[in-house]
Amino acid sequence: MFGFDVRIARVVWTGSLVAFFLFVAYSVRSTLLVVVFAIFFSYLLYPLVGLIERFKPVRVPRTVSIAIVFIFAILVFGATGALFGATITDEAMRLSQQLPTLLDPANISARIPLPGFLEAQRGRILAFVTEQVQHGTGQALPMAQRLGMEVMHVATNLIYLILIPVLSFLLIKEAPLLRAAFLSSLGTASAPLWRGILEDLDVLLSKYVRALLLLSMATFVVYSLVFSALGVPYSLLLAGVAGLLEVIPFVGPLSAVVIILCVSAFSGFPHLLWLLVFIIAYRMFQDYVLSPMLMSEGVEVSPLLVIVGLLAGDELAGVIGIFLSVPVLAAIKILIVRVRLPRPLIEGTADASH
Repeated sequence: MFGFDVRIARVVWTGSLVAFFLFVAYSVRSTLLVVVFAIFFSYLLYPLVGLIERFKPVRVPRTVSIAIVFIFAILVFGATGALFGATITDEAMRLSQQLPTLLDPANISARIPLPGFLEAQRGRILAFVTEQVQHGTGQALPMAQRLGMEVMHVATNLIYLILIPVLSFLLIKEAPLLRAAFLSSLGTASAPLWRGILEDLDVLLSKYVRALLLLSMATFVVYSLVFSALGVPYSLLLAGVAGLLEVIPFVGPLSAVVIILCVSAFSGFPHLLWLLVFIIAYRMFQDYVLSPMLMSEGVEVSPLLVIVGLLAGDELAGVIGIFLSVPVLAAIKILIVRVRLPRPLIEGTADASH
């Protein structure tokens, strides 16, 4: 009756350890988030390091290759900021100055263009828009105050802009040693399983991070060119916002579309229908052609799980949770698939990878 059950004790001990580590991870979540962004940044630069390692003399240490890549990245980011930063900043300043006028209900009726078949309903439509603007204006101040507090919070943590590249440099430098030490610490029975898991996670993160970068760049370039050709107000600023929001799955692109249409409409842009047609066509091309091509391996998660993951990520960590939801779901899928593989098959795939 009062005997000691070893199996139950092991289960309780294991559960206690898992709960403890989850509590510690939650307590240091800000630090872990910095490490996660450093890992993502590492995957952006790691292919360039491998390219230099192929052609450099053997006597040149690997640290030199990493330093060359980081210097090149700094120069590219600096040149991009110098090329577009001034124009985007100027457009943002002009939009912030004109925002009270653009949102003035008295001027909305004369500024928002409508298609010819809707002109007969202009009064009703604009009355509805005016009511919504007046209702939203009362909520704008507290929202702006919260946004200002968030901006101030980010501004007080600008050290992360320096810390993330430093951590990325060290991660790229120490990654082979850390991987070897981790695998050597495992027993011979579980080493093939974890080797396969690490290789699959490496493919997942490399595909996901590089795809996000390419999708953001493509969105910025295409939007800026088309918006400039159509004469959309604040074209470069809106293209930059769309490019940045592209890294947030589903919610980011949808928010960008709403921002672009609202700013264009309140600014009196006369070709809203053509702008909407272009955005729909581009989203279809990107969602069904470009994005599947870039994420063709490793990031295969069903749309239902993606939507559930986005909602759960938003509840747990807001925008950051949405951003991390897709790779976390893909990583969980990798773990489940690898664990369920028969042991001979695990060992065979591990040997084939070498």
